[in-house]
Amino acid sequence: MDPSRAAELTNLIERLGAEVPIEPELLVLVDQALTHVSTGRARNLEPLEFLGDAVLRLAATEFIDRHHADLAVGACSNLRAQLVSDRWLAEVGAGLAIEQHLLLGRHAQGDRSAQSRLRADATEALIGGLYKALGDLEAIHRWLTPHWHTTAQAVLATPHQFNGKTTLQEWSQGQGLGLPNYATEECSRQHGDPERFRCRVSVQNRELAEAKGRSRKEAEQNAAAAALQALEGSDAPQASQ
Repeated sequence: MDPSRAAELTNLIERLGAEVPIEPELLVLVDQALTHVSTGRARNLEPLEFLGDAVLRLAATEFIDRHHADLAVGACSNLRAQLVSDRWLAEVGAGLAIEQHLLLGRHAQGDRSAQSRLRADATEALIGGLYKALGDLEAIHRWLTPHWHTTAQAVLATPHQFNGKTTLQEWSQGQGLGLPNYATEECSRQHGDPERFRCRVSVQNRELAEAKGRSRKEAEQNAAAAALQALEGSDAPQASQ
């Protein structure tokens, strides 16, 4: 690895606050986590992103068990959804300016609309890279727990603002329209594809919105949020994605 790249990645790792030893294997895996598929390189972020997805969910579950064990199961599920969301990952990545360390192919470099997705994917891959190098979730906790505390505080203070499905359901039932219906289909089998699932949400056979997501749950939440936005101007409350 080029010495300047090694120094760059060392600085990034130190800024995580994970308190980990900077070993050659760690630098290699972090470099891979920050190498986008568009570069055409065989060692790219995809495998680590796949691993990071599982590691993130487990670590977030442990965080909730440690700090919010009194929550009901449903509330735990809703909170975890926010602690592992693409939006949350992108925010963590933005705080690191992770895109400045990401190696991109020419096509991806020109796609400014994909900045949020690139940050989320790279952050998830970085989680996977750290875990693969260290084999230990505690480093992940040291890095992510401060971010999770901030998000959890906001979610628990105003839970409906972070759950579009709940907010839409309360609105539709309040209007005497019954429950919303979500029709979700898988459009791609590629892990990490932000448009892997497509969801259409309707109330009493009236389609309100369509949205996509990396999982069925995310697509449904996005569709609910889009429906609430479409209903703006009525008495429908607002919810963030």
